[in-house]
Amino acid sequence: MENKNVARVANTNNNANETSHYVLMTIGIAIGMLGVVLRFLSDWEYMDLIANFIFIIGTIASLKAVVDILK
Repeated sequence: MENKNVARVANTNNNANETSHYVLMTIGIAIGMLGVVLRFLSDWEYMDLIANFIFIIGTIASLKAVVDILK
């Protein structure tokens, strides 16, 4: 005979739907886009270095949000 009284436990810990991940991703994308725009804004000698640094910070923030969603 089959046991029909098996209790099924639903996994209610849905980490991917937390808004904090998507807010972090949006902020990271905005920071990255700022870095891209700053590359073309000025002819100053160190502007490319600063823009690349800002772009890397935005990329790291976005990737952290993606990794947190996938966990």
